[in-house]
Amino acid sequence: MNSRQARLAIHLTAVLFGLSGILGELIRAGAALITGGRALFAAAALLWFIRRAGRRLRRPPRAARAPLLAAGVLLALHWTSFFTAVKMGGVAVATLGFASFPAFTTVLEGLLFRERAHRAEWMAVALVSAGLALVAPSFDLRDQAAAGLAWGVLSGLSFALFALANRKAVSLVPGRELACWENLIVALLILPGCVPESGSLRALDWLWLVLLGVFCTALPHTLLVSSLARVKARTAGIVIALEPVYAIAFAAILFAQYPSARALAGGALILAAVAWPGPRRAAPDSAGPAGPRRTGRDTSAAD
Repeated sequence: MNSRQARLAIHLTAVLFGLSGILGELIRAGAALITGGRALFAAAALLWFIRRAGRRLRRPPRAARAPLLAAGVLLALHWTSFFTAVKMGGVAVATLGFASFPAFTTVLEGLLFRERAHRAEWMAVALVSAGLALVAPSFDLRDQAAAGLAWGVLSGLSFALFALANRKAVSLVPGRELACWENLIVALLILPGCVPESGSLRALDWLWLVLLGVFCTALPHTLLVSSLARVKARTAGIVIALEPVYAIAFAAILFAQYPSARALAGGALILAAVAWPGPRRAAPDSAGPAGPRRTGRDTSAAD
């Protein structure tokens, strides 16, 4: 893969992540079943990619098992809350709520790891907070759109915790294998409780689930891992930050879900915070379904 192909691969990755919410909207199932199905098909595809590369899925070392299990639980919470947000508030609200996670990462790193944040990072937190206040249609959780945004913010918080949990496991397990194990954990946690509901899925819903797991999870992970050999991680992070833009555009075209001018202004503030050019700590490689990279916006399992 040359540099031009790597840049195209990263943009395709952002597009595929942006489609996650669209497929979640299309699937006539609850958030838990969507999460479990996505994880199952993603794990199967990642296992195929691993074997195609001439390797095998190895048992994680003992030191990686606790953080790996924690990461899997948090990934399940992240995806379930994200798809709940999609069902309740729509794709734009869910995606913008999730995009708040860099602010949570900054705060949590300070609380859990005693890592001092730069002034620029606190300014990014302020931008995210102001953006969410504009995106919120109201602050009454009885309002379905407001409740959807709250679920989206929860997906951002759980993703920030997931990324931090990966800080330990990623140094012990190769990225693609780590992603495969995490998806397997999500599937094992979620799917047993979804057996009754799965019987009512249409054939078309199963197709959307396969596309969600393979083309919006496993494939972009593989593309991103490959492209980072040619493109700087910071550049990749900025491109991946376009995910909400693609998601909102797809939702407008396919579902006529047009965000208000106020929501667009809030989204612009959130995206500005995500791409904030100030000094950033190099985030440790993390390897959720979106793969390992070192950016200020750690999107190791972006939607």
